[in-house]
Amino acid sequence: MTEMLALRFVALVTIVIWVGGLLALGAVAAPAIFDVLGLQPDHGRLLAGALFGEILRRFHLVSYAAGVLLLGTLMLRRVLGPPPRRFAWRAGLATLMLAASVYSGVVVAGRIAQIQREIGVAPSSLPEGDPRRVEFGRLHGISTAIELVPILGGLMLIYWEIKE
Repeated sequence: MTEMLALRFVALVTIVIWVGGLLALGAVAAPAIFDVLGLQPDHGRLLAGALFGEILRRFHLVSYAAGVLLLGTLMLRRVLGPPPRRFAWRAGLATLMLAASVYSGVVVAGRIAQIQREIGVAPSSLPEGDPRRVEFGRLHGISTAIELVPILGGLMLIYWEIKE
C-alpha cells in the first residue's frame, strides 16, 4: 500500500510539473520575454525568440522525462496491483501526451529553428506575405496547439488521480 501511495504521489507531482511548466512558459515567460526584449532597438525580437526557443528546448527535455516517468509509474502500479481505474485510458493519454511533446520538440521546433537560421532576423520583421514568415507563423500555431495535448491530458489525469 505504501508503494502505491508513493507511485501515485510521484505520478501526480510529475503531471503537475509538466502541466504547470507549460502553463507558466506560455502564459508568463513567453509574453514577458517578448515584451521586455522586444523593446530593444536592434534585434530585440530575434534575441527574445532565441532565448525563449532555448528555454522551450530545455523544457521539452523535462517533458520527455515526465512522460517516461508517468508511464513508468502507471505500469508499476498495474504490476504491483491493483491497477489504477481506467488504466488503459490513462496509459493511452500519457502516451499521447508524450508523443505530442516529442513531435513538438523534435519535428516542429526543429523546423522552426531551421527557418530562423535561414532568415537570420526576427520573422516578424519580414513582410507579411513573405513565405518564410507565413511558414513560421503556421508552425508557431501548430506548436501552440500541440502543447494543448499535454496540458488538457494532464488536467484529466490529475482529475482521475484526485477522484480515485
